[in-house]
Amino acid sequence: MNMPLRVGHIDLSFHDASAIEVENVLRRHGHAVERSAAPHEEMFRRLGRGDVDVLVSAWLPSSHGGYLAPMEHDVTRITVLYEPYCIWGVPDYVPEETVSAVSDLLKEPAVSRMQKRIQGINPGAGISRFSQAIVEQYRLGDAGYSFHTGTEAECFDGFERAYAEGRWLVIPLWHPQYLHNRYRIRALEEPRGLLGTTDAATLVIRNEVMGRIQAGALAELECLNLGNQRVSALDDALHQSAGRSQTLAQRT
Repeated sequence: MNMPLRVGHIDLSFHDASAIEVENVLRRHGHAVERSAAPHEEMFRRLGRGDVDVLVSAWLPSSHGGYLAPMEHDVTRITVLYEPYCIWGVPDYVPEETVSAVSDLLKEPAVSRMQKRIQGINPGAGISRFSQAIVEQYRLGDAGYSFHTGTEAECFDGFERAYAEGRWLVIPLWHPQYLHNRYRIRALEEPRGLLGTTDAATLVIRNEVMGRIQAGALAELECLNLGNQRVSALDDALHQSAGRSQTLAQRT
């Protein structure tokens, strides 16, 4: 009997997009796939318990290294799918000559014009931990700034609304991500290293299921490298498809 491979991904759209690519490889080689999504900490707990066989993907070492450490000896690192890194970004219409670094947020004209609420995603994300550290260590609260965790929609849709209105704001973001496929977002300089390093988005598989994976599938996975630009484009296409489906559902 061909037992399904349980493929898990963190419940963010770009993780979903890259998981689909991995799942397509497995299906081409005859594997049945069960997919699931969960927030960061919960997905790594599932991997540790053996509730998922494949994780797409662990960002190592900065963002998810602490989550993977307790189960490091239970999994095999298969390939690096892309090389993500976190940023604090501003829309390209914010003049670079006046706002080029995080420290510039404490100066004019940023203090007067910048939206003070910095909207992030869920609290388990690396970018959320990094962003809170930036607010604290740069004492941005003294100038009225505050960082808030929330949903993808609150963060990403909020950015798109602000961009359409020409408002100044900071978005805690990363590469790859679908907004980079739509807009020019400039990363602010952060010389203290609070945003972590460039990570390796690593496909990991539990050791106990390695023998169940077809040799051809494993060989193809070992060569799979999507790259940041492609993942951003795949993420954008996934969002556009979801938007079209929602529109059709509303009409019917």
